[in-house]
Amino acid sequence: MFEAWIPALAGGVLIGLSSVLLLWLNGRIAGISGIMNGVLLPKSGETSWRIAFLLGLIAAAGLYIAFVPGAPQPRQGFSTTGLIIAGLLVGFGTRMGNGCTSGHGVCGLGRFSVRSLAAVLVFMATAMLTTFLLRHVWGLS
Repeated sequence: MFEAWIPALAGGVLIGLSSVLLLWLNGRIAGISGIMNGVLLPKSGETSWRIAFLLGLIAAAGLYIAFVPGAPQPRQGFSTTGLIIAGLLVGFGTRMGNGCTSGHGVCGLGRFSVRSLAAVLVFMATAMLTTFLLRHVWGLS
């Protein structure tokens, strides 16, 4: 029987392994916002590994959806304006927090960074508050 927790465990192991390998082999933190920033504002010799990392993320998700029976499908029907606003807010937040959930949550906590612990606590509290407001106060889903 294919237990529901096995894909989550496998994904967590792969995320951890990729972040450790990037740090060991390249001396870089696997924070996606920082990696994306390096693609948008490139520096000499820093672009190819960043593009490869981002393409690997996209390819892995596509392969999972294509080959795992019953894999969750991406949600559809969102407004383009809402997605653009959400993306800008996320970009603004990652800039304010000097990193994103992957950089602070996966890599920072793994390095016992107090700053990353504070950032993750703020991320989680904000996510819980937002979910509560959207679902229970405003009735959106």
